[in-house]
Amino acid sequence: MAGEPEGKRFAQVTFRVRCEKVGHGESVFLSPVGNNTGSRIPLFTTAKSYPWYTTRTPVALALPAAGSAAASRDSFYHYRYAVHRAGVFHRWEDPSDGSGIDEFRHRPATSVEGVHRIPLHLLHTDELYTVNDVLGITGDPPDIDHIKVRHHFPSAGSMARKNSSAASLYGLAKRPASSGAMSDAGGSKKKVGFAPPPSTGRRTDGAPPKQAVHLTSSDGLIVVSAFLPVHLTRSDHGEWSADWDYEALLSMQTHLRVTRVGTVKWRGWHGNVGGGESSESGVPVDERHKVEAALRPFNCVPVWVPTNLFGEMYNGFCKGVLWPILHNVASVYSSPTGVAPGNADAQKQIEPYDSEYAEYSMDDVAQGPIHGDGGREGELWAAFTAVNRYFTDVIIQCFNEGDLIWIHGFHLMILPSFLTRRISMAKIGIFLHTPFPSSEIFRTLWCREDLLRGMLNADQVGFHLFEYARHFLTCCRRLLGLNYGMFPDSSGGHNLAIDTNGRHVSVTSIHAGVEPPVLHQVLSHRSTIDRVNSIRSQFHGKVIFAAIDRMESLKGIPLKLIALERFLQRCPEWAGKIVVIQVGISAFERGEDYTKTRNEVLSMVTNINQRWPNTVQFQECAESEMRLQQRMALLRAADVVMVTTIRDGLNLIPLEFTIAHLDAATDQGKDGRKRGLCILSEFSSCTRVMRGALHVNPWKISEIATAFYQALTMSEDERMRRVLIASEFVTRVTTHRWALAVMLDLKGVQKNEDAGRYAGAGLGLGFRLLGMDSGFNSLDTNSVARAYRNAKSRLILLDYGGTILANDNLDGLHRFQFVKKSRPPSVPKDSLISTLKELCSDARNHVFVVSGKERHSLTKTLCHIPNLGLAAEHGMFVSWPTAKVGGKRHWETLVPNQDRSWRSIAITIMEVYTSRTHGSYIEETEMKVLWQYRDADPEFGYLQSRELEDHLSNVLRGFAVDILHGGVEEGGYVEVRPKGVNKGVVSMHIINNLEKFGAKGKLDFALAIGDDHCDEPMLSVMRQIGRRAVESSSAKEGRALAPLPATIAQVDVSSCDDHVSTHLKCFTSTVGKKPSAAANYVNDVNDVHELLESLNKVTTRETVHSGFYSVIDLKSMGESAPAQALKPVLSMGELHTLQGGLGSQPQTVSTNLNEFLGAIEQNDDDEDDAFFF
Repeated sequence: MAGEPEGKRFAQVTFRVRCEKVGHGESVFLSPVGNNTGSRIPLFTTAKSYPWYTTRTPVALALPAAGSAAASRDSFYHYRYAVHRAGVFHRWEDPSDGSGIDEFRHRPATSVEGVHRIPLHLLHTDELYTVNDVLGITGDPPDIDHIKVRHHFPSAGSMARKNSSAASLYGLAKRPASSGAMSDAGGSKKKVGFAPPPSTGRRTDGAPPKQAVHLTSSDGLIVVSAFLPVHLTRSDHGEWSADWDYEALLSMQTHLRVTRVGTVKWRGWHGNVGGGESSESGVPVDERHKVEAALRPFNCVPVWVPTNLFGEMYNGFCKGVLWPILHNVASVYSSPTGVAPGNADAQKQIEPYDSEYAEYSMDDVAQGPIHGDGGREGELWAAFTAVNRYFTDVIIQCFNEGDLIWIHGFHLMILPSFLTRRISMAKIGIFLHTPFPSSEIFRTLWCREDLLRGMLNADQVGFHLFEYARHFLTCCRRLLGLNYGMFPDSSGGHNLAIDTNGRHVSVTSIHAGVEPPVLHQVLSHRSTIDRVNSIRSQFHGKVIFAAIDRMESLKGIPLKLIALERFLQRCPEWAGKIVVIQVGISAFERGEDYTKTRNEVLSMVTNINQRWPNTVQFQECAESEMRLQQRMALLRAADVVMVTTIRDGLNLIPLEFTIAHLDAATDQGKDGRKRGLCILSEFSSCTRVMRGALHVNPWKISEIATAFYQALTMSEDERMRRVLIASEFVTRVTTHRWALAVMLDLKGVQKNEDAGRYAGAGLGLGFRLLGMDSGFNSLDTNSVARAYRNAKSRLILLDYGGTILANDNLDGLHRFQFVKKSRPPSVPKDSLISTLKELCSDARNHVFVVSGKERHSLTKTLCHIPNLGLAAEHGMFVSWPTAKVGGKRHWETLVPNQDRSWRSIAITIMEVYTSRTHGSYIEETEMKVLWQYRDADPEFGYLQSRELEDHLSNVLRGFAVDILHGGVEEGGYVEVRPKGVNKGVVSMHIINNLEKFGAKGKLDFALAIGDDHCDEPMLSVMRQIGRRAVESSSAKEGRALAPLPATIAQVDVSSCDDHVSTHLKCFTSTVGKKPSAAANYVNDVNDVHELLESLNKVTTRETVHSGFYSVIDLKSMGESAPAQALKPVLSMGELHTLQGGLGSQPQTVSTNLNEFLGAIEQNDDDEDDAFFF
């Protein structure tokens, strides 16, 4: 084997082990034993293959040299399985792991040594094998599958490298990675071991197993954030250097090919403007190339945004507008009494009310332009969109085909809209680290739809808690009318997703963690230890409560101090025995809110210390002065950490505190201190994962005061139990595991399989990505006209409202007025009537208008068109084409209509739900009854509709009716109609009965056009009928056809085979570019009119130019066209002879110039109107 030591023999073995009792957060590794030393090899599983764990790539096993003593039957490969928890070794496999799996015990155990072994004499060099084990069962003979050798087999060295790189994913090897899945396409299997192949434990129903999604070193990832996770340093000589910001969530190292994109953060710069080389001016323009060179080794690409523009975006829009809204704060008052702040006299009058107002507005932040302020919101929004465009340009430059794009933070909420317009097939994820507000708060934003659509243009939206995800889903439902639910994925599972424009946008909720190795390294540093000892000695003998918060009202610092004061009032014996170290991070970007909070905190600290000296140690510092090292020193020195925020997103301080006190639950860490407890606000995201903490409602002061007392008097057993519970999450869910889970979900998005499934629509921020079936294109009018011209028997099915006539259901008000007959319905224009008349005048045409309207509505507007067929109420009533007009149309019913007593029962039940659901109403037609809830509250209306649907189903089960729940995208309705009635059924009925009404020959042309969900059955049926015709001709030619899209509801249309030609040309189209069962689309109603007029011109052209053909006609006829069918070319002599025989025809001679020019103009108009194809 090339690249291997001479004389070495290797076999390639894939290990599979059944692990029934491996819990969540645990992983399985294969560990060689004895002389077979080497690094541990990870095994992986998927939702489809669980409980089977498999090595990602074959393991290269060295075989003894042929003829040597080692090649005897005593040569074995020994190994055992290890179970890891949170990436750290937890235990070896145990016999209890295999208990109860008797189906795999093929014979009594022959060994109890606790290891598995493979007899190497059964293996051959350069061959593929699969070993099937059961975790905990080590005495049974091995179960080995032999797979024939495959071509171009990789070397054993490369296999070993792959195995070690896979292990690096879990921190077991240093070399980063590549991995791949072994293919067994090389041949069939033959048994080498002693047992039949084990079952996978799950049914596959004959379907091929889906390949698991893995991240390898060949995968590219672009991580986008407002700021790069690096620290920049500038020397006195103007030289720049960079280092990782290890406390940043996105600074983690990985084996992937990662490119990070963001702005540079130098000296805490947030887009402020300053002079010269101050920290507020950002990086000097002439030194940007030096910064780029310093960032290049870190694979970081800076986005250079003008300082003023970034300041407007970050401080103005993000912090002034979005930040309060995302934290559920929407202040409707710009000032307490509406007095302009510049009016000094008026300000003095309201000063007495300021303190009272502040008491009732503790949740208010700095008053920003949330609801508009003289056009200022427009400027901030323009800055926000402009900065997102800057990011777009840089990302496009860094993007390679197949890369994943992961966007972080609310600063870039509309970035997916710009990216999908330019790289529509990129897999894009966005993760918000802030809370997401309820719909009642979010809807106060003037730009709410643009923000939501921006996020929905991504393929995955992530949050730290399901609470935030639920609010996002509700906003999409209430503000955009979108539906969400659990949708099946490609791996056989189900994902929570939003259904938007034919796409499923995945919504994930995974809380991030911390990296214990990094924190342990910081804690073990000498400077950190010295700082911890200094703090402990300064407050010797006291219980230390620590808190680190930004200086803004959302962090709830005043509430904490009020609770402390109340606790000391009720328990004065603890005065002098406790100390609260409150660190405040300056938040200048919060403006007035920062100033207000700072003054309030300073005042309260002074009052408390005057009454109980040295109880509160308050220190305000810049963010750069409280980095990870300083923070970990304080958390290690503290006994209790406090977070009393009133609304918070990701807060890692409780997790870092838990890591700092992991030893508190061990015997070595027992030092007499009651340490390791967290007091957490229930409004912080980490409360959901830190179950061992003391949870408090920060608005209830007595709960915080009680928490002080509990932390000080808690029993040792309860404290130890809480510390252990809290430590479970921080050790199991690390930042790396969080990122890996999100990235696996993003990579698993099925988007690159067929680029034709996606199309863009809309302008500006209204742009959206539409999910289409493969080949869903605009209807080719030329193809339709060509097939129409060559056909002898044609069928044209047209919907009414929204297809040939403007829709009356554009909004809820119009619909309600139309139902209550307070608004007249739209009527066709004379031009449309003329077009339909001309279309129906062709004897080869059979034209039907298939509508959901009642009979009298269609009769009133279309009964005077000869030879036009009508179908009312979705096909319940059919009126066949007739040349007689002016009288009453004859109607027949599609299904027998005998018992109609169900109508009164359905209406009575619907009236009950109408009285309970505001905005709902009942719509009655001749044959159906609808309960409309499009104007009701979306969620309550939907819940009521489901209950109504169940109620009607139970009561009307004895009647021949269908109960339909449809139109949810448009608001929704529940409909009761006679059983077996829809536009698909009536389409088949028309085809099967055309010959009774004058059709000559089998149908060889069909055109069906609709616009909404009611037309989908018709479009689906017609497409399947056309498909059967194509299949019959393709079978003769031996051609295979692609399967029909999943959007088509399969229906048995074989009853139409005798009435349809095998050369049928069938065209289906929907009006508007949207997901549909139709094969094509037209843009609007005007396009439908143009198409029908074009078909009429084809008929006119056949009559006027009979016997003459265009070049395209000749090509379409092909070589098989008979020569006599073509008009012979005449010579000039023959032409004169022919003209002589036409003397009876008068010649028209222009008598003046105007008449001559008019004749030329008329001829030009005829040429322009002619339809060429």
